[in-house]
Amino acid sequence: MSSPTASHEADGTLPSATAILGRAAQHQRERAKAYDQPGGERSAGRIAAAFNAITGRTGARAISEAEAWLFLQVLKQVRLFSAPGYHADSAEDNVSYGSLLAEAKAREATG
Repeated sequence: MSSPTASHEADGTLPSATAILGRAAQHQRERAKAYDQPGGERSAGRIAAAFNAITGRTGARAISEAEAWLFLQVLKQVRLFSAPGYHADSAEDNVSYGSLLAEAKAREATG
């Protein structure tokens, strides 16, 4: 896993978009193993359900799985811009959450 504040690859180059995508996918695979989820990281649906239950939100007021991913993505973006320099973990998690948000929106559109 990359260093939390590393701004360069091991060879001294800047991380490429495809390298960041690859690390985001690797993080999802690692979290699937760590949390025993065969499909990978899929906690936002449970986060949305818990939030809705706690706040009493139902129907049109309830947040969706995609909106929960958006919230988590915004959290990572805030962290990415909160300190000088580059925070690899926040950048990679932002990309990971973006892909999970897109997946959830695609499911919403079909079902």
